[in-house]
Amino acid sequence: MTPNQNFHMAYMDTCGPQTMLLIHGFPLNNGIWAPQYDDLYDMARIIGPDLPGHGASDTPAGSISLALMAQQCADLLDNLGITEPVVICGLSMGGYIAFEFVKQFPQRVKGLILTATRALPDSDTAKSGRNAAVSKIKKKGLETFNREMLPKLFSPASLDNNEELVGFVFDILNQTSPEGAINALQAMKERPDSTPILEKISVPTLIIHGEDDQIIPVDEVMEMQSQIPGSNLYILENAGHLPNMEQSDVFNGLVAEFLADLMEMDE
Repeated sequence: MTPNQNFHMAYMDTCGPQTMLLIHGFPLNNGIWAPQYDDLYDMARIIGPDLPGHGASDTPAGSISLALMAQQCADLLDNLGITEPVVICGLSMGGYIAFEFVKQFPQRVKGLILTATRALPDSDTAKSGRNAAVSKIKKKGLETFNREMLPKLFSPASLDNNEELVGFVFDILNQTSPEGAINALQAMKERPDSTPILEKISVPTLIIHGEDDQIIPVDEVMEMQSQIPGSNLYILENAGHLPNMEQSDVFNGLVAEFLADLMEMDE
């Protein structure tokens, strides 16, 4: 754990030739990156934080913004003595935080991997959905909310054929505190539009999305990719909102190729 103004952030830290910061989505934790820890350890030093109120990290009192979460990720890198530019990989809410990181610390970004995420802010309908989710957590508890959310994270193939993975993710969801989930919902509801920065992203960018993502439509991701110069988009079959877990071999292969290209650029 690392201190940050009385906030303690839990994290995973591996070893490797270049640093990659993996930022998980809502309401998950760094456990979702287990397939990446196992397969990419020789390609990168992987830093996987637990965001506030998620996993083993503290739940700070009061509200929190995605911009502050990006700052906390930068503080974690500072506390680990990592000053060189790093690869930022964000999934879903982690992608929103990745955009905030790019806005605040562009000089610290070597490459960008956007997974199951979007640049647009919440629509009015989405904001109403966030409010309803907060109310449900307060009235019925987080486990009930998680049980209803769980099927939305997966492709039909995963739901029908991978009971072990579904159960593993449900356990991860239940490691988030109710306050942490509510704070994250509020932060996502209030996040700014990141589309204005897309054309300004100058680092190599890899976008990976599940063909069966029920939360973020493929068409929206294709539009996002068209606005990021030189970016590459891969749509994975039989994957929903967690392509890094549902199709880990394909996902890891794409990331490994991306990391290898970055290392070649450094030579």
